[in-house]
Amino acid sequence: MTTIRLTNTRTRTKETFVPIDPANVRMYVCGPTVYDRAHLGNARPVVVFDVLFRLLRHVYGEGHVTYVRNFTDVDDRINDTAAQRRAAGEPGTLEDLIRARSDETIRWYHEDMGALGTLPPTHEPRATEYIAPMVTMIEGLIASGHAYEAQGHVLFRVRSYPDYGKLSGRSLDDMIAGARVEVAPYKEDPMDFVLWKPSGPELPGWDSPWGRGRPGWHIECSAMADELLMKDAPEDQKSFDIHAGGIDLQFPHHENEIAQSACAHPHGDFAKVWMHNEMLMVEGRKMSKSLGNFFTVRDLLDQGIDGEVIRLVLLKTHYRKPMDWTERTKNEAIGHLTTWNRIRRLHISDLDRKFTGQGADPAVVDALSDDLNIHGALTLIHRMASLVAVSVPDKQDSSEAVRLFESLALLGFNHLDPHRSARRAAVAKAYAEVVELPELQERLVEHRQAAMASNNFSTVDALKSALIAAGVEVRMSKSGVELVPGPDFDPSKLEALK
Repeated sequence: MTTIRLTNTRTRTKETFVPIDPANVRMYVCGPTVYDRAHLGNARPVVVFDVLFRLLRHVYGEGHVTYVRNFTDVDDRINDTAAQRRAAGEPGTLEDLIRARSDETIRWYHEDMGALGTLPPTHEPRATEYIAPMVTMIEGLIASGHAYEAQGHVLFRVRSYPDYGKLSGRSLDDMIAGARVEVAPYKEDPMDFVLWKPSGPELPGWDSPWGRGRPGWHIECSAMADELLMKDAPEDQKSFDIHAGGIDLQFPHHENEIAQSACAHPHGDFAKVWMHNEMLMVEGRKMSKSLGNFFTVRDLLDQGIDGEVIRLVLLKTHYRKPMDWTERTKNEAIGHLTTWNRIRRLHISDLDRKFTGQGADPAVVDALSDDLNIHGALTLIHRMASLVAVSVPDKQDSSEAVRLFESLALLGFNHLDPHRSARRAAVAKAYAEVVELPELQERLVEHRQAAMASNNFSTVDALKSALIAAGVEVRMSKSGVELVPGPDFDPSKLEALK
C-alpha cells in the first residue's frame, strides 16, 4: 500500500501517516462562518484538503474515508447582517432572517466550491443542529473542574490544561502578553475563553442549565467532531486521524479545540495529525478591503475566470507556503488548461468519458503522498502532457493519454464541462480569420529578435502573456513562432493589442 507522509503541525515533523482504522479514515476540516460569500483565501483550504480527501480515497478506498466540514451558523456577524436586513425593512423575525441568511450563504458556498471542482464532504453539519451535544460536553467540563459558570457565561479554565499552547508553540504567559484577550470581570484568568454565553430575547438562543444562551465558537467544532467522528469509540480511543484548516485558525481556535476536547476525553488524543495551509496574497500583498485587492470566488467566476483556473492557481504553491494570486499565475494556469483541453479533444475519443483518478500514474500518487507535493505531481503531469501532445492524435485513447487524464482527475481536474473545449474550438475557428493573428505573430517575431540582441525579454513576455490570456497557444521554437487559437480562445481579449 502507498505510504503517505504528512507534516504534523503539533509535532512540527513530517510523519508517516498510519490511520487509526484503515477501514474508516477520519478527517475534520473547519468550514465557513456563513454570513457572506467565500473569498479566495477561504477557498484555499477547501481545495487543498479536497486533494487530500481524494488521495485518501485513492489509497484506502472511496467508502473508507469520512470527511467532515462544518458550517458555523451561530455567530454575531450573522446576527448583525440579519439585523441590518430587518432595519432595511425586510419582513420576518430576526431569527427568521438569520436562518434565511444562513441558508442563502450555504447555497452560495456550495455553488462556488462546486465550481472549483471540490467533492462534497461526507458530512456537513450545521452548528445549530448540535446544540445538545455542546451542552453535554460543557456540563462534563464543569463537572471535571475544567470550566466554570460566571454571570450567565460558562468559561474554560485554560490553566487547568497543562499542554495549552503546544500546537502554536507559545507559552501561556507569552500569549497573554501578545494577544488581544477580552478582559471581563467574570473571568478568573484573561486567557479563559467562552463555552456558553447568554442571549437576549431577540438573538438566537437555546435553553441550558445556565439559562437561555448560545455556544461559543470553539466548542462547536469539538462537539461536532465528537459526534460525527468519535461517538461510538470507547473512552480511551476518542481520537480521529486528521484535523485541518487555515493557519489563521491555529490560535486561538484550534488551540482551544484541543484543550476542551482533551479535557472532555482525557484518555483520547482528539486529532492525531494537525495540518494547516498558509495564507493567500494578491500581487505580493495581503488581501484586504482597505487595499482594494479583496475579492470573492464569485467575483472571479463572474469575470469569466473558469473554476479550473482558480483551482490550479490555488494548488500550484505548496500548501505550507504563502501563495500569491497574480495576473501571471492566472495566465499560466489558463495556458496549461488550454493545452490539456486541446490534448483531450485530440487524443480522447469520447468527450463525455469520466475519469476517476483510479488509473493515475503511480509517480503522481507518490508525489501527492509526500506531504501533498502537488507541484511535483504537476511537473510529472506536464511531462506526460508533452509526450502525449507530440504523439499521433489517432483518437484511439492511448494508455499514455488515459493515464494523463486519470492523473489530472486525481487532482480534481475532471474537466467540469467536457464539451466546453469543443464549443470554444468552434468559436476560435469562426473568429480566427477576423482577428489579425498573423499580424500579432509577426510583431512577436520582431520583439523576439530584438530581445535576443538586447537580452531584455520583458516586451516578449508581456505580449506572450496577453496572448495566452486570450486563449492563444504560443508555439516558439528555433525555427520561428506560431500562434494557434486554442479551445479557450477569446478574441475580445486581443482588442487592446491591435
